Parts: sequence; structure tokens; C-alpha cells
Amino acid sequence: MIKFSQIEKTVLIILSFTIISSCSNNSTMIPPDVKKIPKELTIHEKTRVDNYFWLNERENPEVIKYLEDENTYTKSVLKSTEKFQEDLFHEMKSRIKETDQSVPYEKNGYYYYTRYEEGKEYPIHCRKKGSLESEEEIMLNVNIMAKGYEYYRVSGLNVSPDNKLLAFGIDTVSRRKYTIHIKNLETNKVYVDEIPVTTGSVAWADDNKTFFYTKKNEETLRSEKIYRHILGEEFTADLEIHDEVDETFNTGVWRTKSDKYIIISSSSTLSDEYRFISVDDPMGEFKILQKRERGLEYSVSHFGDYFYIKTNLNATNFKLMRTQINKTSKENWEEVIPHRENVFLEGMELFKEFLVLEEREQGLTKIRLINWKTKDEHYISFDEDVYMTYISTNPNFNSGLLRFGYSSMTTPWSTFDYNMKTKERELKKQQEVIGDFDPANYETKRLWATADDGTKIPMSIVYRKGIKLDGNNPTLLYAYGSYGATMDPYFSSIRLSLLDRGFVYALAHIRGGQYLGRRWYEDGKLLNKKNTFTDFNDCAENLIELNYTNSDKLFAMGGSAGGLLMGAIVNMQPELYKGVIAAVPFVDVVTTMLDESIPLTTGEFDEWGNPKVKEYYDYMLSYSPYDQVKAHNYPAMLVTTGLHDSQVQYWEPAKWVAKLRDLKTDDNVLLLHTNMDAGHGGSSGRFEALKEYALEYAFMFQQLGITE
Repeated sequence: MIKFSQIEKTVLIILSFTIISSCSNNSTMIPPDVKKIPKELTIHEKTRVDNYFWLNERENPEVIKYLEDENTYTKSVLKSTEKFQEDLFHEMKSRIKETDQSVPYEKNGYYYYTRYEEGKEYPIHCRKKGSLESEEEIMLNVNIMAKGYEYYRVSGLNVSPDNKLLAFGIDTVSRRKYTIHIKNLETNKVYVDEIPVTTGSVAWADDNKTFFYTKKNEETLRSEKIYRHILGEEFTADLEIHDEVDETFNTGVWRTKSDKYIIISSSSTLSDEYRFISVDDPMGEFKILQKRERGLEYSVSHFGDYFYIKTNLNATNFKLMRTQINKTSKENWEEVIPHRENVFLEGMELFKEFLVLEEREQGLTKIRLINWKTKDEHYISFDEDVYMTYISTNPNFNSGLLRFGYSSMTTPWSTFDYNMKTKERELKKQQEVIGDFDPANYETKRLWATADDGTKIPMSIVYRKGIKLDGNNPTLLYAYGSYGATMDPYFSSIRLSLLDRGFVYALAHIRGGQYLGRRWYEDGKLLNKKNTFTDFNDCAENLIELNYTNSDKLFAMGGSAGGLLMGAIVNMQPELYKGVIAAVPFVDVVTTMLDESIPLTTGEFDEWGNPKVKEYYDYMLSYSPYDQVKAHNYPAMLVTTGLHDSQVQYWEPAKWVAKLRDLKTDDNVLLLHTNMDAGHGGSSGRFEALKEYALEYAFMFQQLGITE
């Protein structure tokens, strides 16, 4: 393998980019130079040298300049696509119904919904009293509130029991540190009560003046304390109710659907603990439902005289238990739904007459309904072979209707009301795709790749009908593969811009998610983490073997922990891919997990391992993308981040790109794009985010020579 010098690589890059760019200022076509300041990091008698450690100095003007220079470089390399990006943006936007409204739901005598107006970036949160024919009340018009801000997000809307007050959180930085505000919905006055550095959500007591909220740690952003606030009092005088001293746990507070209890939750990757008080006794003392035990996971809902508990107690795929309110420890739990080896219990919804379960079997979600009295049960039927369904918003405990959602890679997002007695369903709304979209023009199916260890890895794919299996189709393979998060086969109108240009889109359900149950997750975490990476590469090889595509037309994409996946696969088998998009990638695994001051670190030891333990250190180091960058050829790469990212700090992708530039032996494009005004989730506006998709798509299209 030939190792190019930095000068040789620069010359090659300039020559290459001159061909595809009309830019007359060639200085912008040279990748930014970033200085090396060696930093020795020693643990377990091993020393790593990090030349770019200094890039974590967020306030350093040199760091900001470097990020801005990278943005300038990215812009210059993609200059020939600027008109195309603009066209893609308008193409994506044109499919979206700009004046739109969510399906209203009824709660405590009001119908709540969110609507959007043409040309506006932000939602308008509304309600109507008694019926949908009543006069509209605008609770929050976020378009007005967001004026003058580059980033603006409202979260945690929560109305008091008497329907008069609205609590909500505002984040204007994109660090997910919300300031709680209170608005009087009768006078439209926003109170002076402001509580900073919270999760943005509250749990109201029945007196309509007391609520509980979650305070975040200013530095680590861990949700660590629960406070009680009384309207009119300074938040500095608020009483601390719970301090979650275990740094591997996060805490939160909420009100049960039955409106009987306020619950404090404490959760880590492997353990849970809940406390409760009555909503009419906000000054009371919270009682522990079941003390935390390592490895014991459970969640709680309330119905009648019982707490209903979804738990992994002697149940890998979880089961449903219940316990009397005054006897809540686990020795009093009695079984309602037993554990099943082939069925993963994902969730539940409690109604006065029905128990509704969300289950997953062979990767597909199912909704099961059980009559409390008769014990009769049935499943809601679906016609497609590859789809996703989920229990939607159901705040009315006494309702005989179940609201659920449905989508597939060819079926737009749909909301149904299902009569649990008559089994009749009513389509309340289906996402309207403006233009000539016809689902009959597209085909979706499920494939199974075989991993090196013989495991069958499912993939959901979609493409426009009429493609030929000649190995020549451009293809985008996407996955996540961590935290047990399941990426379901959903519909995307944005994705049509790929499919209509001949792309195959494939979603790899790799180990690390829970697509095939809890063991699927266990087989892709901690000391099994490499299964996630090899599964993805095996899926890529399978798509090539089945003649969907070839390595000159195959792209890979993942974000956050999925960005870690991207970093690992290109270190392992870079020759499989034409290009890779790594969004907000978690790539400096070892250094981050050794720094407990970085947000989210302590809560993730049970996901990745604690590198202070040598066994985990060695294993994590063996796959950490930043540490494993090699002097070999890499595919074309676009790496994105946000300066204010609270989940994966901007410096991880910045350092990774710098090290890749220094060591890689090819002349393929390597780009870093930093959103200087946003964080992990990107831009806050409804349409502004489409520009980020347009950038990613233009990157792939440029690599393929697609210009329109």
C-alpha cells in the first residue's frame, strides 16, 4: 500500500476538486491545517498519544476558526452542487403539506392539537374546550416566541389539572438545558417563575399551584435531582425532594395516566427504582415501590387498586406483573402476562375496560388487546409484510377507542382510532405527500443476511419498482445498533429524493438494537459490541452478493452511536463502500468514557463498559474509531456535528477528521460540516433541517456524478 506524503495528498486533492468545481479561489480547496499538540493519556500502564486533544477547548478562538475553516472547505468542495442542494431542498419541502394539523386528542374536557402554517418554521400549540367546533385557544405560537433566535425549541407542555396553567420548557442553545416557564391560559400572562437547567417537564399536583420538576447537572447534564416548586415562590427556595447520588442513574418525575399518583423514576441501563405519592398530597413523603437491584429492570403504570409492572424479573423478553398499592415490593408481584421466549414485550396501555400490549415477534410489532372482565383477546391485523405500528397518544383512561400509529417504507404515517369492542378502525389522518407520489410505484421487502457466526441479520429495503438486479443500483445502507433502540421500517417523504433517482434504501436491523428481542440487544453491547459492526458489513456484502449494488455505488450512513458504527466499519472493511455519512458520530469512545465530566458518560458504563476496568479498556480500544484510524484507503466521507451538541461533543468528529486526514492514503473526499448554531438534533426549524438532508444527499450524488 502506497503512503502519500501530506504534500502529495494535497496536490491530488486540488487536482481532483478542480475538475468538479468551478471555484476560482483554489486556496479554499486545500483542507484546513490543524496543529498537533501531543497529549499523553495513560491508564493500565498503557499510553495513548492524542495529537488533537486541544480541540475540546470550546472557547478557544483557534478551535472556532478551525471549525469555520472546515465549513468553508466543505462548501468549496461541494460548490458545484449548490444549485442542486437548493433544488433538493425545495423538492423535499414541496412534498410537505405546509398548512397542517395533528389529530386532536381529548384530555380533561379539552381537545389538544398542534398545527403549522404555510411558510412558518415552528408549531402552534392549540386546544378547544368541549368539542372540536369550539373556539380555538392558542396556547403557544412558537413562531412568535422564536423570533431573533438561531435555535429555539419548546418541550414538556403540561397543563394543570384545573386547565388554567401551562408549564413548558425552552432551550435556545441546543444543549437540552430547558428553562421552565408558566403561562396563565385565561389571561395569556407568562408568570415571572423561571426555573433554569431542567428537563423542561413538570408533574402537577392536584392543588394547581405545586409541581415537581427535574434539575440537570450544569456540567454533565445528568438529570440528577427532583425539586418541588410552589407558584409565586423563588425557585432558589424550592425544596429538594430526591437527589440521585448514583452517577450511573438518571431521575425524572411524572404523573400517572390515572391521575392518581406522582412518580419519581430512577433508571440506569440495567436497573430501575420508582417512588410515588398521591396527587392530592404534594407535601407527603414519597414511598419506594421496589428498591433498585442491579439487573432488575421495571416500569410502572397505575390502574384501580394495582400498580402494573413491566419487568425483566426472570424474564429476558419481559413480562407483565401487578401488585397492590400497599404491598409493592417484588415478593408481592403477581403475574399477568408471562414471559415468552419468542415475543418481546415492548410496552402497554391501560384502559378502564382493556389492557393493550405492544409486542414484537420476529422483528414485527403487534398490538394485542385483552378485555379485563372476559379475558377475551385479539390482535389488530395488518396487510403488509414489512411495517411498523405503535400505541399512540391515549390520555383518556375511560375511552373505548385505542389510538395507534402505522407506517411502512411505502405507506405514509397514519393515525387510527380503533374501537376495542367492535374491532372497527377509523383512519383519522394519513400524512399527505404533495405531488405525484403513489405508493404503488415502490416496493418494500425484508432480506436476511448471514453473519460470519451464522446469525441471520434482517434488513428492510425499499426501492422504486422496475430496478434491475444487475449489481448496478446506487444504494444507501443505514443502521444504528445501540442502546436497544430499534430502527423500524418507516416512511420518509425525504427519502423519495433518493428512490426516484434509482437508489435502493436498506435498513439493517443489526445486533445492539432489539428488533429480534432482548437477546439481540445483549449480543451487541459491552464485550459483544463488535457484532454490531460485523453485522453491518455482512449486510453490505449481502446486498452486493444479491446484485442490488456494488462497492462503487454503496453508501453507508449512521448517526450518534450509529456514527460510531460508521467509524468502525470503515476501519474494518473500507473497500465495501463508495462513501460514508457519519452524523454527530461518537468516535472517541475510550477518552470520552474515561472522562466522567462529559455529559452522559457515567450513565453509559453498562452499555459500553467502564474503561477504568482493563478488560473493557482493551476491548473498547480495539474498536474505538478514533484510536483505530489506520494508514489505509478510506471511502469518501462526510462527517457532521453541532457546536452545542450535548450528547456527542463536537470535538469527537473534529478530532477524528483531523486524524483521518493525517493518516489516510487515498485522495477521496473527506468533509467536516459543523452546525455552529445547533446541537445533536440539528436545526430546530421545521424546514431548516431539510437543508442538512440536501447537503448529505448532494454529497452522495456528487460521488456518483448525479447532477439533477
